[in-house]
Amino acid sequence: MPARSVVLLPGTGSDEIFVRSVFAGPAAAVGLEAITPPPGARPAMGYLTVLDALARTRPVIAGGISFGAHLAAEWAVRNPDRCAGLMLALPAWHGLPAGAPASLAAKASADLVATQGLDAALKLATDGVPRWLADELSRAWRRHGGDLPMSLRAAADYPAPTLDSLRRLEIPVGVAACVDDPVHPAEVAHTWAAALPRASVVETTLEALGADRESLGRAAVLAWLRAAVEG
Repeated sequence: MPARSVVLLPGTGSDEIFVRSVFAGPAAAVGLEAITPPPGARPAMGYLTVLDALARTRPVIAGGISFGAHLAAEWAVRNPDRCAGLMLALPAWHGLPAGAPASLAAKASADLVATQGLDAALKLATDGVPRWLADELSRAWRRHGGDLPMSLRAAADYPAPTLDSLRRLEIPVGVAACVDDPVHPAEVAHTWAAALPRASVVETTLEALGADRESLGRAAVLAWLRAAVEG
């Protein structure tokens, strides 16, 4: 039974509003309904439980951005018979974080919120960043409320799938990378794709994402379509 939906998970400190703005249009263009669960106090366990529930009656495609991509791939490794494919944007590391830029950034953000308070932390975190990113952080961090430091630290230390586990996935996987993103190096996306038996990478930029949120989603969907055809 073919999948009719794609479950998309946000990155650390982000929310379902952003991941929907990235993926809903590109997913609809290929006939898929985007399901975007909101973050909770324990995002890893919560998102994996949501995927379990949604895949009870038919396979689903899973995906996400950064930490959300890690969790989607983890769930696919655990449930290969219930996952019809993966759409992954900006994976940040494989295996243990081991000082990965995204892990260090999440820990620094958690410390900033814990020591300075949310308003002061946002002022410091958004100083000098593009307006679109400042707006996204301001909305999403406020929506997380008091759970934000805990969720940031949990994600920062959470292992991503290992390359050996990715090698066991025989489903089509599309990976999107931003070549100008130092926090999510494009090299990581290409390393994931090299390990996966049926994967393709499409590159874009953070500059394009700032002008058009769907640019990142289109890259992931296009990569997934290529993997499905070429595989």
